[in-house]
This record gives sequence, structure tokens and C-alpha cells, in this order.
Amino acid sequence: MDGVLVHEGHAIPGAPEFIRALRDKGRPFLILTNNSIFTARDLRARLATSGIDVPEDAIWTSALATAQFLHDQIPEGSAYAIGEAGLTTALYEAGYTLTEADPDYVVLGETRTYSFEAITKAVRLILGGARFICTNPDTTGPSQEGPLPATGAVAAMITSATGRKPYFVGKPNPMMFRSALNRIDAHSEKTAMIGDRMDTDVVAGIEAGLYTYLVMTGSTRASEVDRFPFRPSQVIDSVADLVDRI
Repeated sequence: MDGVLVHEGHAIPGAPEFIRALRDKGRPFLILTNNSIFTARDLRARLATSGIDVPEDAIWTSALATAQFLHDQIPEGSAYAIGEAGLTTALYEAGYTLTEADPDYVVLGETRTYSFEAITKAVRLILGGARFICTNPDTTGPSQEGPLPATGAVAAMITSATGRKPYFVGKPNPMMFRSALNRIDAHSEKTAMIGDRMDTDVVAGIEAGLYTYLVMTGSTRASEVDRFPFRPSQVIDSVADLVDRI
């Protein structure tokens, strides 16, 4: 989403036309994001503000992927969640009970204000036997004032205190892409991934067996591609280059 369709709240040139072409041609697609703060409804509204019109069910967040993963593991289980509405709503809709009393899982997501009290509770629950799950491994997130500690950084602190490493569901885990494929009933041989990061999007796409496009409108620069031991299927300037290929 960020770096491919939008940048700092504004649509990247060609992005609205790209999404419109997908919808006009009836191509199934999902917009993926590691951001677990917002619900799909929230993100749909944010995209609409930038001029990109997508249905709510075309957005797949790390929170939704995490909730689906937990439902597949232990249906109607319980969790102690640290996060915002994107995560708690996804867990609730997956049939999970949110509790501090002997939960099956401690689920760590992203929030604007991490509470020391909540982190302490998570540490004690994990030491008591709860399984440790994280929505995504991103260590920092953006803000107007500069980088903020994100899920991966807080997870490292909890790991240091407990000796337990979490299972990360979001990118670069190909699990997120596989759950997305299942959601739209797609097959990897006929699906492409468009991303702006080599270290999350492209590597996860490769591991999920997808054709991978790297765009130059986000995090990774063209000069950085050769530093990685893997390559995308194709490097393009932006999604505008793909409108006529749909």
C-alpha cells in the first residue's frame, strides 16, 4: 500500500488508474499492509481521500492475517492483545475472546502508545505459558517527528525478558501472501506481487511463488537492488507502467 499506491497520504501518479483498471477488468486483487493499527474500513476511507476507490474486502492487513492464522490454529481461542482497533477488531471477528486470564496467545501489534503496564502483563503471561505472536516484525514506524518504535522493537524487549521468540505473521513471512491468495481463491502461478521493499515484499513474494514487481516509488532505490542475494522478476518505475498490461 504505502510506497506503491500512496505516499504521505497522496496517491502515487497512476495508482487510481491502476486500481480502476483492475476493477474494470474483474481482476481479483488485495491491497496488503503490515500496518495493524487500522481496520480495513479505516484504510478504505484513507485511500478514498487520496482518490483511490477500493472495496473494504480488498484490503488485507497483518492484523487480519494474524487473526486468520490464530483461528486456523485454535478456533475460538483466547488472546491478550496489545494493539489498536485494527488488531482487536480482527481478533473479535475471528471469534477470539480477549482476556488477561490465562490466554492461549499474547498477540503484539502496533500502537501509537505502548504501555509499560501492558508489556509487563505480556511478559508475565508468556512466562506463564501463553504463546507469543506478533502481527509484523517492523522495528520502526514513521511519524511527523521522526521514527517511532514499532512492533518488532517491542517484541525484542519482550523476548529479552522472557527468552521466548515470537512468530511473526506479517511480511516478510510468506504466510501473509498465502493467506491473501486463499482469500481471493488465487493460485501463485497466476498471481503477481507489486511492492516497494526488497527485504519484505519481494522476498516474501518469491518465497510464496509469485511473480514479483519492484516499484521505484517507495523504500528501495534502483542502486540497492544488486545488494540483495535475490532479485524481483521485474523492476518498474511505478504501477502506472502496469495499467496497460492488465
